[in-house]
Amino acid sequence: MYFTDRGIEELTERRGEEEVTLGWLAERLREFVDLNPDFETPVDRLATWLARLDEDDEE
Repeated sequence: MYFTDRGIEELTERRGEEEVTLGWLAERLREFVDLNPDFETPVDRLATWLARLDEDDEE
């Protein structure tokens, strides 16, 4: 188990029943980076990965 799994598990437990839009998620990521600028690169990588997730399926 990775250290980050604990945060993912907490997210699932606390908010797993909610439905959100990708626009809402993008705003939360922007807020997070504004508050934690050191995480700009990892958040950018995550957002890019999510945005391109189905790219291989289209080829």
